[in-house]
Amino acid sequence: MKADIHPVYVDIDVTCSCGNKFVTRSTHAKALPIDVCNECHPFYTGKQKTLDTGGRVQKFADRFGMFGAVKKA
Repeated sequence: MKADIHPVYVDIDVTCSCGNKFVTRSTHAKALPIDVCNECHPFYTGKQKTLDTGGRVQKFADRFGMFGAVKKA
């Protein structure tokens, strides 16, 4: 390998907006503030919400929910 062409890979402090702090490695070489982490992201915490904006889920269910089903008279 050629010498002196690779960036410096150092430990950096990462701080989330929720207050969680951890150390990782990066070529950024500065402290890194982030908005979400594994402690506060809804996917990892299990606190996800399904948002139904403007009844879109119900509209989809009305159109395609009974697709292929036989209607009773």
